[in-house]
Amino acid sequence: MACYLKNHSSRYLIGNFRLLSNAIEANIPVIFSASYQNFPRPPSYDHIVLPELEQRKLRFLPKTPQFNTKAPKYPRRNDLIRGLEKLQTEFLHNQYGVVARGGAFLEWGHIEMIRHTVNKKMDPRKMFAVWRIDAPWLPRTKKGIGKRMGGGKPSIDRYVVPIKQDRVVIELGGKISFAEAEPILRVVAQNLPCLADATSAEEMAYKRERRRELEAANINPLTFKYFVQNNILGCDHWLTAADRIYYGKLP
Repeated sequence: MACYLKNHSSRYLIGNFRLLSNAIEANIPVIFSASYQNFPRPPSYDHIVLPELEQRKLRFLPKTPQFNTKAPKYPRRNDLIRGLEKLQTEFLHNQYGVVARGGAFLEWGHIEMIRHTVNKKMDPRKMFAVWRIDAPWLPRTKKGIGKRMGGGKPSIDRYVVPIKQDRVVIELGGKISFAEAEPILRVVAQNLPCLADATSAEEMAYKRERRRELEAANINPLTFKYFVQNNILGCDHWLTAADRIYYGKLP
């Protein structure tokens, strides 16, 4: 038992009944305090099946793709990061992950940053992580320092992987809550070359439903999509191809 004594000069800690009785006899004021704590019952994760122990961490992704012949060169292909992702937009394990909010080319250094951060901070006894992106496959060329311009396309310097807006980058799951997963995912999201969110499947579903409710509740027929489709005030002259496809939804 422990209680606190207060007098005009200091504060004393009493740890047994003998000192308490001596304090009462000496007419030292004693303040008793007690607190009641009612913690909620922790959620059950019995329905979650973890993979094998050696498969719970992020695997190594090769820096260079393997070819049987000479590696081909490609254009820059900026169209691969323009627009909205149509396929990899949902969590396969219906838990947590990092979702890109813009397009970008992920370098191999970004991929290694993700792998080291997640594998170091996660607890493999109750967590698992999976990739939702491919290994770097799109070549990037670069001229050497001090080289003259001209002479054709330079040699391949590195490989990158393109991602679009709303693309799921990684997933983190297991017998954990979002409060445990968010600190790990937030570090990954802050270090990506594009805007990204550390989110959960419930939060993504809520935002999607909220967006549908706002669109259904809108009684104003003069939307950006209406203007584009009907060429109001001759706006077709200033529109781009992306405006005619996504109707201003790109950042």
